[in-house]
Amino acid sequence: MKTFVKLLKNEFRRIFKNDVVMAIFFGAPLVYGLLFGYVYQKAKVTNIPILVVDEDQSPLSDKIIEALNDNETLQIAQVFFDKNGVKNKMIKNAYAAVIEIPKDFERNILQKRYPEVNVELDMSNILIANFASKNIQKVLQTLKAGIEIESLKKQGIPAKQAHQSFETFKTNYHKLYNPNSNYEYFMLPGLLGAIMQQVIFLAMALVFARDFEDGYFNQLLKVSKNPLYLILLKASPFILFSIINWAVLGAFLAWFKVDLNLYNLPMLILISLLTGAAMLIGMLFSILIPNQLKATEFLMVISTPAFILSGFTWPVMAMPHWVQIISGWIPLTPFLSASKKIAFYGGSMQHIKPEINQLLLISLISFILLIISLKLKITQQLRKKMEK
Repeated sequence: MKTFVKLLKNEFRRIFKNDVVMAIFFGAPLVYGLLFGYVYQKAKVTNIPILVVDEDQSPLSDKIIEALNDNETLQIAQVFFDKNGVKNKMIKNAYAAVIEIPKDFERNILQKRYPEVNVELDMSNILIANFASKNIQKVLQTLKAGIEIESLKKQGIPAKQAHQSFETFKTNYHKLYNPNSNYEYFMLPGLLGAIMQQVIFLAMALVFARDFEDGYFNQLLKVSKNPLYLILLKASPFILFSIINWAVLGAFLAWFKVDLNLYNLPMLILISLLTGAAMLIGMLFSILIPNQLKATEFLMVISTPAFILSGFTWPVMAMPHWVQIISGWIPLTPFLSASKKIAFYGGSMQHIKPEINQLLLISLISFILLIISLKLKITQQLRKKMEK
């Protein structure tokens, strides 16, 4: 035990002397956590700039413009009275939509000619386009209903009957789990999980690779040739560091007032399993690729697309089957799936059992491969020493 403690102290010294490890493991969560937190702090997309072409210039078109501007998501940046130069303005100023109110719009409505309002959406950013489209449609549908009801009332139909004639049935929508459509609640927990997986991957990729490069691995073999002993020695400092980092990220969630069900036993188990799986995978590649630069580069290839493949922003069910298989073997995928069940749905251990089983399976396979790889590496190093 004394020898283990002595080696452990030396591990800490080697880690703190490695600027790359320090920057990755401590700098990245702090910087990215704060950066992403402030990016999504507003929580909602508001004041999306749109352009209106009002060729009618009537009281009704003024009413439409006023209603659009009253919507918190939309902001009329400019009003044109013809289409000249509209396309260039849309490109230059990145307007999300152009709404065209045609000439004689009000007159045609009064004469029951059913004029058309054209809405052109900039689909280069689908998220902004969807927000703009949804709110433009909401405003125009409300005005349309009001015009129809007023028209019926002018025909002598009582107000109550006019409402009933226009609206044959009601539709009630109940928003569950994130009723305010808070984008920060949706994105931030998932991004922080992705940050931690990547940080652990990259830091653990260096633990054995560095020892192989500077010859320290041979010194360790003089103390113990047991793979379990060496794995525990290398993992111990990063277990402590991971606890600190998760605590810091948890503080970020509190700082940005992300009021989700994240501080409980199921979430603690999930975090522990993600950390363990990522550490085992990182150490495995640190042995398989005994070069610090190449090991980190290879794990970057895995970790970079992990967030997209996880199904967090694009559903896994919409991916090809072979991509779904790859996605399932990245620890972040079951972690994000289960954390959503806990954070939004208030799920229990029973609800996240499939994801826990998947993380345990990833960890088990990674651990077996790690033991085998390390054992082979130990044998290889001892053979080289004997040959000398």
